[in-house]
Amino acid sequence: MDRARKREVVKWLKEEVFSQASSIVVAHNLGLTVAEITDLRNRMYEAGGMVKVVKNRLAKIALADTPREGLADLFSGPTVMIFSEDAIAAPKVAAGFAKDHKEKFVILGGMLDESLLDTAGVQALAELPSLDELRARLIGVVQAPAQKLASVIQAPAGQLARVLAARGEQEAA
Repeated sequence: MDRARKREVVKWLKEEVFSQASSIVVAHNLGLTVAEITDLRNRMYEAGGMVKVVKNRLAKIALADTPREGLADLFSGPTVMIFSEDAIAAPKVAAGFAKDHKEKFVILGGMLDESLLDTAGVQALAELPSLDELRARLIGVVQAPAQKLASVIQAPAGQLARVLAARGEQEAA
């Protein structure tokens, strides 16, 4: 990689990844096959994020003098970086992939906004429900009282209709 390309990578990492990604997970890639890395990339793409393998030195240069500088200590050895704008997507996909590939993919840590996370922190984030799941739960909670109120209001009217129908059948007989 020539110097111009390295500058582009550092600029991209600094401006696009480290400044815009809400969550970043760093993991060791210990012999994943091309098919397994492609599977990880596809899972992350579906979740709205990306997977990148970058040179550790370039990542450390891009992290210098940023609020996420603490993440630089994780970049040693064969690392892979998983990131997304959704705070839970990257940890969720990384943790799921780590379960399937325990010996080849080891989560080192990560960052949520400007908070450094260890492996346990990444796992805790992965266990949280996604934003869509939370929205669905909230809508369910909001709708439940309205549905109950509607059924309570309709019940007397239904009972009155049944009484009148029975009275009408009685008179017809």
